[in-house]
Amino acid sequence: MATRKNSTDDPLAPLTLAVGQEDLLLDRAVQQVVAAARASDADTDVRDLASDQLHPGTLAELTSPSLFAERKVVIVRNAHDLAADTIKDVKSYLDAPAEEITLVLLHAGGVKGKGLLDAARKAGAREVACPKTTKPAERLSFVRSEFRALGRSATPEAGQALVDSIGSDLRELAAAVSQLVADVEGTIDESVVARYYTGRAEASSFTVADRAVEGRAAEALEALRWSLSTGVAPVLITSALAQGVRAIGKLSSARGGRPADLARELGMPPWKIDRVRQQMRGWTPDGVALAIRAIAEADAGVKGGGDDPEYALEKAVVAVARAARDT
Repeated sequence: MATRKNSTDDPLAPLTLAVGQEDLLLDRAVQQVVAAARASDADTDVRDLASDQLHPGTLAELTSPSLFAERKVVIVRNAHDLAADTIKDVKSYLDAPAEEITLVLLHAGGVKGKGLLDAARKAGAREVACPKTTKPAERLSFVRSEFRALGRSATPEAGQALVDSIGSDLRELAAAVSQLVADVEGTIDESVVARYYTGRAEASSFTVADRAVEGRAAEALEALRWSLSTGVAPVLITSALAQGVRAIGKLSSARGGRPADLARELGMPPWKIDRVRQQMRGWTPDGVALAIRAIAEADAGVKGGGDDPEYALEKAVVAVARAARDT
């Protein structure tokens, strides 16, 4: 979970600095501020800007006093990419922040744009750490914290089984925890995880992904329709497709070696190395790129960017299966 580095724990502090490269935690840091602002004032004006949308003078315009003294949240993503002149504007604003306005800066935390990072910290920013989880133990800790945050208990074996089954993507792990909490009563144990993610093939998003990356379009579509009919969230299916294609891309570019060695290098359980090796037949680098683009389009479609999430998923499944045969 995102952790705060200073003693300020008020989401409505004048400045929140979210530092790191984990997209899920960055998004949650933003959502927390927006939720707090709207709880204080339902009419809060939220402006969410990419770094290339903030030009010299833009921040001054956004933070100028309002006739109605409305609350405002200004979010700047990839603040480390801001142009030098715009950084000067931001630093100047930090010296005298406006009342009723919360500025949220999302910064990768590296050397690039470090001057702005230092200035924000010097100004007393409320800081939220959003680091990438690179170790299995960190992912396991994340899963445990997700269960706690939802007020549910899970055995240590269940947490480990979930990490082994889902992999390293925090969004996928969070979605899986949410599904288990919504569907299962009482303590969640290893048998529950196995039933959902290894022993319930007909309703598993991972079955859809496995059949698609193997080039078996008809079977993948059948599994997709059954999954949707049994209540599997569309976002879990796009996540599983993305994980399956990324695994093929990672393994195809990795050096040869024993499954255990590759598992450590790629962050996959050893059993998955063997399975992905079998699924790799027929894949090319161009095929991987095409599949990833198709999945990204489907992901946007199921998250509100399209009118028919099921059609978006079907298109993605067919595209992935075709890419698997693009030899």
